[in-house]
Amino acid sequence: MEIQYGRSNRVKRFLVLEDGTFFEGEGFGSDEYRVGELVFNTSMTGYQEILTDNSYCGQIVMMTYPLIGNYGINRDDNESIVPHVFGFVIKDYCETPSNFRNEETLDAYLKREHIPGIYGVDTREITKKIRAIGTLKASFCNSESEIEEVVEKLKNTDFLHDQVKRVSTQSIYPIPGRGKKIVVMDFGIKLSILRELSKRGCDLIVVPYNTTAKEIMDLHPDAVFLSNGPGDPADLTDVIETVRELIPQTVIFGICLGCQLIALASDAKTYKLKFGHRGGNHPVVNLETGKVEITSQNHGFAVDIDSLKGSDLEMSYQALNDKSCEGVRHTKYPVFAVQYHPEANAGPQDSNYLFDKFIELIDKEERHA
Repeated sequence: MEIQYGRSNRVKRFLVLEDGTFFEGEGFGSDEYRVGELVFNTSMTGYQEILTDNSYCGQIVMMTYPLIGNYGINRDDNESIVPHVFGFVIKDYCETPSNFRNEETLDAYLKREHIPGIYGVDTREITKKIRAIGTLKASFCNSESEIEEVVEKLKNTDFLHDQVKRVSTQSIYPIPGRGKKIVVMDFGIKLSILRELSKRGCDLIVVPYNTTAKEIMDLHPDAVFLSNGPGDPADLTDVIETVRELIPQTVIFGICLGCQLIALASDAKTYKLKFGHRGGNHPVVNLETGKVEITSQNHGFAVDIDSLKGSDLEMSYQALNDKSCEGVRHTKYPVFAVQYHPEANAGPQDSNYLFDKFIELIDKEERHA
C-alpha cells in the first residue's frame, strides 16, 4: 500500500474551552466537531492505543508529550474496532512517520474515523489550566467569530451519561479456549485485556454490559471478569445490582470501571477526580508487599477510601502521587480489583502478574469447593 505523506490543505482551527479560553492552531483529521470532556495523558508513546481505548468515549484527549504521529498508525495496536474518542489535541504533528509497521498517517486515520484534531497549541499551558481548575468541556471551531457561540453551546451541554451503552458489545460472543471459562462483562473492554486472558488459555464468553446475574451464572462460569469502561460508575445502577448479586456466587476480577463497580456494589462510594489519572508512568504501591509498580492508568473517578470502612472491602493498592485508592479486595469472597491497567498497552508491564493471580484464585476456589 502506498502511503501518502504531507497535507496540502492546511486549515486554521480553534480549541475552545467552556470558560471562554481558546487556542489557535492547525486543524488535522476530521472536521466533525462534538462537545467532549478535555483530559490530558502523560504517556510518551502509545497514541494509537489511547485513541482506540473506549474508556475515552465522550472525551477530547490531549497528549502532554510534544511530538505525536512519528511512527504512524499500524493494524496491530488498536484497542477497539471503532474508536469513540471525540477529539485529539497535540503540540507537534509529524507528517512523515517512519516505522516498519506504519500503514497510514495519523491525519489519514483521524479523517477515516471521524475524529477532529488540532496541533500547534500550547499543551503545557492547557495542562496547567486543567490541573488548576479541573477538566473542562471543550470543542472546536474554524474561525474566531464562532467562539462565542461555541462557548454558549459548551455551557448548555451536559457530560454524557450513556457511554457504556455506546461502547459495549450488543450481543454475546465467544473467544474459545481450553482453560477456565470466564464470562467477561464488556463495558468498553480493551482488546489487550482479552488477549491477556486468552494467552492463559481462558475460554471466554463476552457479554453485553446489561446482562443479568442469572444470565451470567446460567453460563456456568469458573469466574467473571469486569472490564474497563468510560463514564461515571454511579450512572450504571442496574449493573451495580448485577455485580452485587454476583459477588457471593463466583470469583471476580475487575479492572478500572470494574473496580469502581465492585466498590459501589459493596456499599462503598466513588468520586470524580479533579483531573484524573491518565498516562503510563503512575507509581502504585502494593499495600501487602510494599512493592512499588509503575502502572498504566486511565480513569477520572476513584473509590473513596473512607467509605471502605463501612464495606466488606479493604484497599490493596494505593497511588503514590495523590494517595488515592488503586485497588480493593473483598474480605469474605474471592473478589479483587485494581483501578489501573495491568495489561498496559501502552505502558509498563509491572502488573501483568495480576492475570496469573486471577487464574490462581480460580484454582484455589475449585480446590476448596
